Amino acid sequence: MIAHPVLPEQVSRVLDAVADGAAPRFGIVAPGGYGKTTVLREVVRACEDAGITATTVDDAHLLPDAELLALRARVERGDGAVVVAYRPWPRSRALSALAESLGRVRPALALEPFTREQVRAVLPAPARAHADFVHRQTGGVPRFVLRFTGITAAEVPPDVVASFRADLDWLDVDVQKFLLAAEAGAALRLDLLGGLLGGDVDAVGDVIEAGRATGLLAPDGALLPVARLAVAELSRTDRRIAVRQRLAELQLRSGGPVLELVRPLLGAAGPEAAGAEAAGSGAAGSGATVAVAAGPEMAAAFQAAAAEALPADPALAARLLAAVGTPSAEVAVRRAVACAMAGDLDAALRLADGVISSDPAHRGRAAEVAAIALAHRGQLARATELHRWSPSSTSTAFAVIGEVGTGRLPAEPLPVAPPTMLDGGASLMAQGVLESVTGSATTALSTLVRAAGLLEPAGSAVLLPDSPAALAALVALHGGEPAVAESVLDRAVATSLGGALMAVRHRLLRAWVAMLRGNLARARETLVALRRTGRPLEPRDWVFAIALEVGIARRNSDLATLRRTWEQACEAVLRHPVDLFTFLPLGEFAAAAARMRDQHRLAPHLAEARELLHALGDPPLWGVPLHWSALHAAVTAEETRAAEEHAASLAAVADRSRYAGVMSTAAENWLDVLAGRVDADRVEEAARGLHAVGQWWDAARLAGQAAIRTSDRQAMVRLLDCARLLQGRPAGGTARAKAPEPVVEHDGGKLSDREREVAELVVRGLTYKQVGDRLFISAKTVEHHVARIRQRLGCGSRAELLDQLRQIVG
Repeated sequence: MIAHPVLPEQVSRVLDAVADGAAPRFGIVAPGGYGKTTVLREVVRACEDAGITATTVDDAHLLPDAELLALRARVERGDGAVVVAYRPWPRSRALSALAESLGRVRPALALEPFTREQVRAVLPAPARAHADFVHRQTGGVPRFVLRFTGITAAEVPPDVVASFRADLDWLDVDVQKFLLAAEAGAALRLDLLGGLLGGDVDAVGDVIEAGRATGLLAPDGALLPVARLAVAELSRTDRRIAVRQRLAELQLRSGGPVLELVRPLLGAAGPEAAGAEAAGSGAAGSGATVAVAAGPEMAAAFQAAAAEALPADPALAARLLAAVGTPSAEVAVRRAVACAMAGDLDAALRLADGVISSDPAHRGRAAEVAAIALAHRGQLARATELHRWSPSSTSTAFAVIGEVGTGRLPAEPLPVAPPTMLDGGASLMAQGVLESVTGSATTALSTLVRAAGLLEPAGSAVLLPDSPAALAALVALHGGEPAVAESVLDRAVATSLGGALMAVRHRLLRAWVAMLRGNLARARETLVALRRTGRPLEPRDWVFAIALEVGIARRNSDLATLRRTWEQACEAVLRHPVDLFTFLPLGEFAAAAARMRDQHRLAPHLAEARELLHALGDPPLWGVPLHWSALHAAVTAEETRAAEEHAASLAAVADRSRYAGVMSTAAENWLDVLAGRVDADRVEEAARGLHAVGQWWDAARLAGQAAIRTSDRQAMVRLLDCARLLQGRPAGGTARAKAPEPVVEHDGGKLSDREREVAELVVRGLTYKQVGDRLFISAKTVEHHVARIRQRLGCGSRAELLDQLRQIVG
């Protein structure tokens, strides 16, 4: 009880009139919980203070007709003060007559919910910080607001929910059903309510009015949030399930959406089902959901709900299909699709395999699902065989992609695709991949980009063995078009092309573009973010992720990380058979193997790659990056003959594309640089060519290594400036011969630009060798710079030096 209740202005005016001696005769009407009893109590208090004898009646809607008529007679006679409080429903003839008589004296007081300001005034000081939350939950209904007086956080306490039991238990069964329908979102669906309650429109209207009179509904007819929570938690479970099932059946007959009606039934049959509902995608194929779809109509409702859920939440779709009592082969295939789209490939393969081995009628569709799952597992050859089992045109197109990817050119031309988005997209994907090995790289890229655009409207609603965006990005990266790769991947991420199953692949390929451009921090951020999800990667994604780890470590000259990651790289190669679409990571592993002096472990896989290329007619698009990586591996391993062979292979196709020509020129310059023949003009031109085709790190490295190896001081400075510019750093940081170093003032002393660069990298924990590789100087030169910095700052120990450098460079 509130010591000084918050009263509406109209009530305050009435109380003032009573205080002046006016005998009150009026009605108070409002749904339950709106404060009728509180107002009535204040009227009684005012009458007592004024010496007025008054007859006050609460809950007049519950009185028998005889008492109501007697009250009306007293009002008609003007016999003293009469104040009657009642709900708007039920409204008997006698109550209507009494309300009419009182209304002729004074219009009834229609009480309103509290405003936000009134809610804040009612709550005790500790709870006022959550006044807006309380107002949203209760709609300002005074009785419900008072139940939140002990709130300490913006959440509904269990005792508040429990307090609604008294409001619900005494209600008529039909009103309880109506409230359950309102909890399901069907409060205003008269067609559904008629079927649920089994009455005509007038009977349903009476039940709705009775529901409104409880005070549990907002003015728009929806349950108040706290009331919705209470109805869901406190109603009998069997009645709640029955109402939901009946509404779903009725909605299904009318052709309307059923997902929101069916979804809660997943957790309504016991703790196991609730656990499956809470588990999310992890439970997609576990079978933990208790089957509640009893009867053919409910089974159909669950399947319809699954179809609604599939594009946005395939894991939910899988759980809905798992709840169908005894699923048919068709349902099993649909569930396999949902599991695959949710990323649960184990469940998808189990379900699809069961149908393949037992149901000839649905074997083709099941084979297609299994093939797609195996493609993500890196088993492209097996996936291609399964695609051939399926009669669908999409499977035919996907089989062509698999054949090319495993080194086989298709014997037959592609069939004409049906005019659907998925069939057309799959056909363009196959055409693009085939064109990449038999025709123009530009045409192949254009075709794959068009395929991606065609499938973008489908977004996450399609199950694909690979996305056209990923294939376009691979072609673009192999052809020296990183900007195109980045653009098509960005659009794929924005449109969720291929859903959760393709999301990781798109992110990894974006990271690959960043790595080639020397943005190693961005590439590393992607890997860290993927690790934080805690979800294991499928073999195809894992091989790219490990290759990124290796590539970042190699470019950072981080030998410790490279050693730590190398065993994983070898395992990744073993788990993923060589195919055309994994040449990028294979090339990165080749360069790392040479650095680790472990080339023999990778040699068989590189031999497979060369055989695959030869079987496809040695297409330049796919072969150039592999030869470039092998060239670097040979340079690292000091295998001059092997390096010359790869340079010759690049020279043989130099006229086939701009990218091939750039890489061939760069390879020739590398061989000259290693032999001590440094032509600064040619090196700079080759480095800038590499930069133009997206090989930013390689471009800077070529210019830097040439600078280190030339004896011409002027050429060295020029090439170092070129390396810095290509690496995205300002030129001119190198001290000219016999020229004083520009000095920058710092808190701890004076450091030159070059010393500051060295200091920043030393503070980050890099070794002298790693710092030298970054700055294109020798480790000895780095050591010299550190010694001079230490002398300049007056540091007596390395610990003191590092402490001061942290203060200077941050």
